[in-house]
Amino acid sequence: MNTYEQILEHKSTLKKSKAIIKAMDHTVRLSILKFIQTSGRASVTQIYFGLRLEQSVASQHLAILRKANIVKTEREGKNIYYSIDEEGVTRILSTLAGLN
Repeated sequence: MNTYEQILEHKSTLKKSKAIIKAMDHTVRLSILKFIQTSGRASVTQIYFGLRLEQSVASQHLAILRKANIVKTEREGKNIYYSIDEEGVTRILSTLAGLN
């Protein structure tokens, strides 16, 4: 198998990697992560009030972080709480460390 075929074979993995890196490389999302880390866990309401964001903006960024396995959710009644997905982040950082 040649290099081009190998790249094509891993195209979906490359797309996912791009999405993960993009998720982590954004000022607002880093602020959200810091807020969640400091709080231990936080609802979208706590996040948008705490960071002075519009609710829709906070929700969009949280969806990106959730899709990249950087945050996880836990439902309690009507509330959804976000926390850092420690396993997901460790896996991502281990993979990135291997690129050096």
